[in-house]
Amino acid sequence: QVHVVESGGGLVQPGGSLRLSCAVSGDITTIYLMAWYRQAPGASRMQREWLTSIASEDYTTYANSVKGRFTASRDNAINTMYLQMTNLHPDDTGVYYCDVLMRGEDYWGQGTQVTVSS
Repeated sequence: QVHVVESGGGLVQPGGSLRLSCAVSGDITTIYLMAWYRQAPGASRMQREWLTSIASEDYTTYANSVKGRFTASRDNAINTMYLQMTNLHPDDTGVYYCDVLMRGEDYWGQGTQVTVSS
């Protein structure tokens, strides 16, 4: 079994910062790619917005909506991915999910809630 656990969400004021973590444990082989997605309030699972991905060679890509504000990183030694979020907007509110691509399968966590509000 593979376990994916997101943490670090919370309530933050506009312009504030948060750091999310995604920890992977269990039957781990080579992790090909780790990614962050966001599900806005009222949106379905199919409407999750891709935010950023880090591939196994540490090649990182970002969606235009977060480029310059969010920074993703990976610590391969502990199978953990981070998302440093700055200058948060109310539109960044949602549940943030981590997606781990390994052995040709996607493994998802339960998500962590981020609320940006004054």
